[in-house]
Order: sequence, then structure tokens, then C-alpha cells
Amino acid sequence: MNGAQLASSVPDLSPADAEQLAVRLYGIRTKAELLTSERDENFRLTGEDDRNYLLKISNPSDADEVVDLQTACLDHIARVDPARPVPRILSTLAGTSGDHVVLADGRRCAVRLLTYLDGVQAKGTACSRAQRVQLGAALARLDLALRDFVHPAASHDLLWNIARADRLVHLVDGIVGEAERSIVQHFMDRFINKLLPRLGGLRAQAIHNDFHLYNVLVAADDHEQVTGIIDFGDMVHAPLVSEVATGAAYQMTDAADPLAAAADFVGAYHAVLPLLPEEQDIVAELMTTRHLITVLISEWRSRRYPENHAYIMRHNPASWAALRLIAELTPQDARDRLLAGVRSGDQG
Repeated sequence: MNGAQLASSVPDLSPADAEQLAVRLYGIRTKAELLTSERDENFRLTGEDDRNYLLKISNPSDADEVVDLQTACLDHIARVDPARPVPRILSTLAGTSGDHVVLADGRRCAVRLLTYLDGVQAKGTACSRAQRVQLGAALARLDLALRDFVHPAASHDLLWNIARADRLVHLVDGIVGEAERSIVQHFMDRFINKLLPRLGGLRAQAIHNDFHLYNVLVAADDHEQVTGIIDFGDMVHAPLVSEVATGAAYQMTDAADPLAAAADFVGAYHAVLPLLPEEQDIVAELMTTRHLITVLISEWRSRRYPENHAYIMRHNPASWAALRLIAELTPQDARDRLLAGVRSGDQG
């Protein structure tokens, strides 16, 4: 595991620094607004013509080839499926896809300018079955656009790759509370002994890998219309079923019936990009594994960076709730409930 991903702090540039970078690298005069982020530093730039941009300063631990992976991915989507609502990379004055900045502490970070997509974050909107269906279908269409995308850095070492959750086993002992630690240990043991041996034979490709409601934009006047999919910073080559499992995990939050909400999402994904039988069999356990790594990573990072505690821990309570819920079910019951939309759709 790349320990720098856990230990590297967010770049620390001011809005004035961002405005100067926009002039120097892109020739545009803007007003910068700092946006929240866990590892990168992002600024919303508003130009003199009221056009908006996103200036992204990548975490210093992200190698140039990983940044290029994200850039190449967005360029690929623009070519093969230009209707997909994802950001576009804008060229520097020198005609390159980005540049670099050296921080005050000497660390070097990649800098890129992207288009700023219209819409509001799905998080905070009134969730509904219709919205979940649209989100599941949108993710499936994104994965169809990515199925032929290849890049030498796509198999990079990434903390948030649930197919390699075993590399976080050393964080289990850091969980506070005997009952909580027992739940985490149970699901980690199950992943290592039951899931990990099965993952190598599954179909795999480049995936977004972070399809939560903060990373999906919807129309301000129609929360069922997806207007943007953002933040490709966690993309990785991994089992395709990891993608839908990750997206489904975030649909459980604040739902009256969390597994039914996740099932709406999985059923909609399957209707566009069908899950194979062997993927259906483990998607619920991989969804649980996403909650597992969310708890492990967020609790470790929040202790290390208390100044960013609220942002780092934003998914933590929901993941704990999901782990406790699923711990009360048999793996077969969890699987059957998550696949309710898949099975009914196949029968219909």
C-alpha cells in the first residue's frame, strides 16, 4: 500500500495563489473560491465574463503518471461518448494539459484547469427511487464509455480499491471500541478469506471508483436529471463489480430501507450494463467492503488531520450504520435483498 496516500496533507495555496496561477498558466483573470476536498486542493474560478472553471492542484503524493491517467480518461470519454457529462481538460497557454506548482514546503503538485459543470450536488437533494434509478443508469453508461480505455497507470496502488482491502488490515487495531473493532475485524476476515480469492477471475476495467452523491451533479430544478459526474481522482483498473458496489454503498445513507435503496441503484445499473452471475453473487459483500474501508481510512486520516475532520468523516457515520445493519444478516440475505431489482428485472 502507498503509505503516502494516507500521510500526505492537502496542498495549501490561497485563493490569491490560485488567481495568479490562472493568469500565468492560462491567461485568464478570475476570482477564486476554495472548495472542500480530502486530498487535493480545488478552486472554483469565476472569470470576468462570468464563466466558471475548476482549478485542481493535485496531492503531492500523486505521481505525474497517475495525474495523466485521470486526464487521459476524461479525454477518452470526450472522444467516445461526448454526451457524457464529465469535465473537460483545458489547455495551458503552452498547449499542454497541465503544469506544476512548487509549494512553500518544497513539494511539487500537478495543476490542471477543467470546465465547471452546471448543477447541484445530489447530496442534500430529496432522494427518491426515480433519482436512484437515474444515478445507477448514469454510472453504467459511464462504465460503457470506459470499457476500452487503457493506460499504463490504471493499475496503480490506490487505498480506495476495494479489491485490495486486505492492505488496510493494519488499521483494524486502531478502531476505538471493542464492539466496533469486532465488527471491522469480522468483515476484514470475511473479505480476505471469502472474497479475495474470487476477485482475480472477474472482468475488470478502468472505473470511476468514487460514485457518491457529492460527486454527482443534478439539475437544480430536476433532481432526477444527472448533469455531471466529477472527481476522477480515485479511478483505477479493478473488477467492474467494484464500481456498482461502491455506488450502491452510498445509496444506503439516510434511506428508510437502506438495502432497498441500494437495490434500486443496482437494478438500474444492471438494466444498462448487466452484471454476470458471478458478479451478482458477490456485489453485496463488496458493497460491505466499501463501507469497511471507508471506516478504516476515515478514522485514521481524521486523527492525523483534525483540521479537516468534518470533511474526512462525512461518510463515516453512514458506513458504521451499514456495517451494523449487514452484520445482522446472513451473506445470502444481504445478497438477495440487494439483488431484488436485478432478479425482478430478469424475470420481467
